[in-house]
Amino acid sequence: MEILHKQTEFKFMALRRVAVVVSAVIIVVGIVSLGVRGLNFGIDFTGGTLVEVSYDESVRIEAVRDTLKKADFDDALVQYFGTSRDIMVRLPARQDDTGAKLSSGLMEALRKPYNETLAQSRKGAAQQCVTGASTGAIDCRVQMRRVEFVGPQVGKELTEKGGLAMIYALIGILMYVAWRFEWRFAIGSVVALVHDVLVTVGLFSLLHLEFSLPVLAAILAVIGYSLNDTIVVFDRVRENFRKMRRGNVTEIMDRSINQTLPRTLLTSLTTLLVLLALFILGGEVIHGFATALIIGVIIGTYSSIFVASPVVLALGVTREDMMPVKKEGADQDRVAP
Repeated sequence: MEILHKQTEFKFMALRRVAVVVSAVIIVVGIVSLGVRGLNFGIDFTGGTLVEVSYDESVRIEAVRDTLKKADFDDALVQYFGTSRDIMVRLPARQDDTGAKLSSGLMEALRKPYNETLAQSRKGAAQQCVTGASTGAIDCRVQMRRVEFVGPQVGKELTEKGGLAMIYALIGILMYVAWRFEWRFAIGSVVALVHDVLVTVGLFSLLHLEFSLPVLAAILAVIGYSLNDTIVVFDRVRENFRKMRRGNVTEIMDRSINQTLPRTLLTSLTTLLVLLALFILGGEVIHGFATALIIGVIIGTYSSIFVASPVVLALGVTREDMMPVKKEGADQDRVAP
């Protein structure tokens, strides 16, 4: 932790060309993966039915898939959901069947190997089943925990509006930073944010992780987090341009990043601790959300140092660009009686 208690003197700008190559390779690989494999969209975007099913004992995922194939659910995507007793089944939208009909048919197919049928129970009571060998109601060995329905039209609208939300956010950030700092800083911050989004989305495609609505919300949160870190660095750069009488632009950039490095590391590490706790203890439901934020925080910290500042440097920022503009007649106003 000694690095957090004294001023470091790393030459970050000397590594900017290496950083450009690393970022370019990661982004190109991600774009190729997006073009070849695409994103593994969840039912939030594609539309369909999601059913969470719980068994009273461990079950083999292959056996569940075989059972569903025999029941004409060939397009069902089956995976474990936390434990070997819980599974999640995703069914794409079908024109002829409603979500309720699909979920009912799915549960009938899963209970058929156990010779169970759902019994009529009182409102609010737990699910009860009867078997062919007994007329008395028993607890179902296969129970439906959760079901979600999303129409294909809703999924299409979410895809369009999610993309527009990201574009509007970047445009708003470009305008704010250009007004608050200088146009070169605005371009640098937006390039860093686009870099973070492309890397995060590319990794989701490369690893074939489910891209759902919470993941999109996480990416928007990453934009805000990364921008905040970049603004802190830029604010120190502007301040040092006005305070440091000696030193070229590269040296001022390095000094500014080193001065803000303890704050950057502490913020990122504490945020990652929370996100790791969510990923490990939060359950399968928020794994995608936590994964996107973990990737985003790491990439956002990297881009605020090795992407945003090098872009500003490449655009040719000078000390004169950071000097406050004097108002006409200000000197006369000061000496006027």
